[in-house]
Amino acid sequence: MNISSTFPGTATGPLLAALGPRSIVLVGIMGAGKTTMGRRLAAWLGLPFADADAEIELAAGMTIPEIFDKHGEAHFRDGERRVVARLLADGPRVIATGGGAFMNAATREAIANAGLSVWLKPEFDVVMRRVRKRSNRPLLNTPDPEAAMRRLMEERDPIYALADLKVESCDGPHEHVLQDLLEALRQKLGLAAPLAAPPVRVDVALAGRPYEILIGDGLLAQAGPRIAALAPGAACAIIVDANVAALHLPALESSLALAGIRCVTHCIPPGETSKSYAQFAAGCDAVIAAKMERNDLIIAFGGGVVGDLAGYIAASVRRGMGFVQIPTSLLAQVDSSVGGKTGINSPHGKNLVGAFHQPALVLADSGVLNTLPPREFRAGYAEVAKYGLIDDAEFFYWLEHNWRGVFGGGPERREAIRKSCAAKAAVVARDETETGDRALLNLGHTFGHALERLTQYDGARLVHGEGVAIGMTAAFRFSTRLGLCSGQDAARVEGHLRNVGLPTRMGQIPGFAPDADALLDAMYQDKKVQRGKLTFILARGIGQSFIAKNIDPAKVRDFLASEIAGH
Repeated sequence: MNISSTFPGTATGPLLAALGPRSIVLVGIMGAGKTTMGRRLAAWLGLPFADADAEIELAAGMTIPEIFDKHGEAHFRDGERRVVARLLADGPRVIATGGGAFMNAATREAIANAGLSVWLKPEFDVVMRRVRKRSNRPLLNTPDPEAAMRRLMEERDPIYALADLKVESCDGPHEHVLQDLLEALRQKLGLAAPLAAPPVRVDVALAGRPYEILIGDGLLAQAGPRIAALAPGAACAIIVDANVAALHLPALESSLALAGIRCVTHCIPPGETSKSYAQFAAGCDAVIAAKMERNDLIIAFGGGVVGDLAGYIAASVRRGMGFVQIPTSLLAQVDSSVGGKTGINSPHGKNLVGAFHQPALVLADSGVLNTLPPREFRAGYAEVAKYGLIDDAEFFYWLEHNWRGVFGGGPERREAIRKSCAAKAAVVARDETETGDRALLNLGHTFGHALERLTQYDGARLVHGEGVAIGMTAAFRFSTRLGLCSGQDAARVEGHLRNVGLPTRMGQIPGFAPDADALLDAMYQDKKVQRGKLTFILARGIGQSFIAKNIDPAKVRDFLASEIAGH
């Protein structure tokens, strides 16, 4: 398989060329992570993957414990040797072997002749934590599994050390181990150029409709092959705003064309005002006029406005089409592209018309954020900070110390995006349609949406993330006023957001004269209002947000008046 046609634009083509017809064979003790890492490595390289143990079970029609019980270990090892030899003959591919496969001299020789062996080496404590999660370990079926594991590692480690490469299999994000594995392969094969970092993957575990969020540089170039693999034969309608189209549309169209995907493009004006009935109707008509079928895909290519609008179009045309989110702003990458909230604005308020419609895939190319205007990046950062303020104080403290790296484009940026997406994915999996704790994701939004409405969605004065920043600091100050939260925590939140350059007070909005009654009236159009009663997301401290219902409107108005007065 030619990687240049599978994932154009990545740096893995030279690695495959140097590898030639050989397979990459992962060896090591049970629980080393061979299957997990093998799948990820194969996906990144565009190679087939094979799990030797799974192949043995398929051929025998029995599980490995059943083979041990019925035929004994010697019979199993002979079958294992033959299966590994067959898989090597079918290379190149990535093969995950059983823990004892490499102990066989004939198997080691076969691997040496047709493959490159990699020893995934975990520490004892790590491997014990992993193997305790599964019961199908015949060699550990003893009164003292820890002693049995120590004996196995003492016996086998000297043989595993004969492998061509050794990579530490540690706890933590799988991507870190995968990057170490790729770097070891690069050095072994004598490649001068560093390989592109593999994308970070976050799974959105919705029952029956799971999907992946992929985060990393260069994913725009991989959009074509990834979409072709997701929906073979599907055509695509790209919905994009004019600003993103000027910067990045040719790269996306090229990637789709190289993958043989027919696509059409519908361009909308940039800005919040495009989340309108008129643009929704125009987008639906454009998709229908392009003869897109129900099994084709809509690609939301842009920031939160494009994602919300395109997702709602996908939810509506032909009563529901699939769609892919390719978010190009920080705000969209960490928040609006994940979770399936789609919609448009009404003159009565923001996001009041829409549907829950989940994407099939999210590709968050962190590299495109380098073209984002500083103001837009800061606005997106407000949503990143939100995840720490909701229920993860440690993440907020991490941001206090690492925000410069996030803004500067270092590894901290990708970690902040990953952490934010993982937090939202967990909430969405628990509460897809916001009947419970998903409402916590609206921290600061009751205030922020009211401000956006009263500024008439004028991005020159206020963009969404800025409204959220003002709203979150207001929520903490309101919590303090109600005796729920310490003033120290509220000051800390405001100080951090101010340090990164975000507005924290209504009086900082250019050309806006806030009015307490108008703000309160706008809040009654908030989606969290129930039976005419105001609901807010408030806080008992950093990382301790909660849903507060039936808030006395008189207390809200008094607070708003004090905010406007500046005290």
